[in-house]
Amino acid sequence: MTTANEQPGSGRDHTPGTPSRALAALREEITGCRACPRLVEWREQVARERRAAYADQAYWGRPVPGFGDPAARVVLVGLAPAAHGANRTGRVFTGDRSGDWLFASLHRTGFANQARSVAADDGLQLRDAYVTAAVRCAPPDNRPSTEERDRCLAYLERELDLLPWQVLVALGGFAWDAVLRLTGWSGRKPRFGHGAEVELPGGGTLLGSYHVSQQNTFTGRLTEEMLDAVFTTARARAEDTRAGHGASVEA
Repeated sequence: MTTANEQPGSGRDHTPGTPSRALAALREEITGCRACPRLVEWREQVARERRAAYADQAYWGRPVPGFGDPAARVVLVGLAPAAHGANRTGRVFTGDRSGDWLFASLHRTGFANQARSVAADDGLQLRDAYVTAAVRCAPPDNRPSTEERDRCLAYLERELDLLPWQVLVALGGFAWDAVLRLTGWSGRKPRFGHGAEVELPGGGTLLGSYHVSQQNTFTGRLTEEMLDAVFTTARARAEDTRAGHGASVEA
């Protein structure tokens, strides 16, 4: 894949307006994917049976594309859609408590116009940020297989090739490993941890954050201050690059 500090013409199309059109086309392709039989069966079963609290709602029940600013310098990578969150609403990290935490923090740190994320049409907009995932279908027990991850990573790779990113934020160890795999890391793999920071082989920065799952937020393993600190660092690293501390990329 092309990387953050490569110059225009090295793989990304930087014609004004083109990334938005290309991302839209990629989203259409993602939502039609049926490459993983186990995931297709599960996501559609969940959409048919529904949770009692959402029994009157039509579930999305398809792969979930990324969401955000096509000129984003900061890209957040999660694990996979939640069965009754994004698999219901059709927008990544939307409609569950994980999304409540994530977008509230993005709002506090200036990346989002509002703190709420309840439905795809709720008016949420991101500025200089894009949110996506390593796997696009809700997996049983929130655990995609290695084969499912590897099959789906091509979509993340193509998204990153279309975005002028300078900073990638991995939400959890699964996303951390996926990003390192895509960005050509060789040798001993850097250890994941909250606040971990790595300069990637072709340029750009990878930051680690504990996932915004209830397992982490309810127990206090991840606090609002900790999450805000990661996004504040992400903004600073992106600003450092724009100020000339790395090669520039045209948006």
